Amino acid sequence: MSIAPSALPISMRRIEKRFGSVPVLRDLNLDVEAGEFLTLLGPSGSGKTTLLMVLAGFVRANAGSIRVGDDEIITTPPHKRNIGMVFQTYALFPHMNVFHNIAFPLKQRGVAATETAERVEKALDLVKLQGLGERRVDQLSGGQRQRVALARAIVFEPRIVLMDEPLSALDKGLREHMQIELRALHRRLGMTTVYVTHDQREAITMSDRIAVMNGGRIEQLDKPETLYATPQTRFVAGFIGESNFIPVECRNGSVWYEDRRIHTAAPTPASGQHLMVVRPEKLRLLAANAEQPNGVNVLDATLSDIIYQGDSFVCYAVLRDGRQLTLRDYCRSDVLARMPAPGQPVSLGLDAQDTILVAAE
Repeated sequence: MSIAPSALPISMRRIEKRFGSVPVLRDLNLDVEAGEFLTLLGPSGSGKTTLLMVLAGFVRANAGSIRVGDDEIITTPPHKRNIGMVFQTYALFPHMNVFHNIAFPLKQRGVAATETAERVEKALDLVKLQGLGERRVDQLSGGQRQRVALARAIVFEPRIVLMDEPLSALDKGLREHMQIELRALHRRLGMTTVYVTHDQREAITMSDRIAVMNGGRIEQLDKPETLYATPQTRFVAGFIGESNFIPVECRNGSVWYEDRRIHTAAPTPASGQHLMVVRPEKLRLLAANAEQPNGVNVLDATLSDIIYQGDSFVCYAVLRDGRQLTLRDYCRSDVLARMPAPGQPVSLGLDAQDTILVAAE
């Protein structure tokens, strides 16, 4: 990815925001690298949109510092922050055609008509809407409107682009297509981008890094693959991907589930109650009462159900303590040929390198 010359880093320190007596952002710190695509991911009420609005200047923080490059902007009004914004509803002007919607921020900045026309045509080309400048907004599809909103956000060459769930109104197929298009456009332009979504798959697809938010704080900030492979909390493990949770006990640096020792590749806590995070796609079916091969953890269970899903299947199995686990695998002929029937005993294998521990909460 090329980084745009105008791209700048963002540094947010000790951001606090309350609505009345209700805290929404709590002593929050965040650094975004120049040219990075960073996503704020979390459930409704986690504070992600409020944080974006604080960065944009539409919401005033109660305390904290925001620096863009060398400039402190915590008290700078929104129109002077030189930040492009794409809203969830697109916020296009229905009485203006495509050209004038995109040209609006240039007109507000006093850009000459000739230069405005050149910049708008360039923006239309970037978002693949060539020749649609005279089209009315109500004549556009959802995907085209989203592109117009994006073109308007980048036409004045902002230092930063902020996006608040811009794909949420699109159907699944178009949404997935636009995820790839937005990611490719970011790679071409290299502008610092902060994106908000509650969709973990969308965040994983598009982001350089993801900040997982919960209760007004950032629980973990990492690359998508790191968040998935090594979540640091139960919340992150449950929010990024599917997870089974099994209570285990750490004693003298060893991990135990009931009377069976659990092997892990990572260093284990010395003692205390923890949770073993088991990803459904990391489990595999073994013969019933299988011995424990080196580097593989084996859990004895009873198969309760099998659900066929076309290219894959989901198995539900119940451990001896009554806890249900989910296993997911592709419909390969070798796996299907030895599939036991529901009600039969099975053993489930989990490689030590795929065994994750998080603190019990």
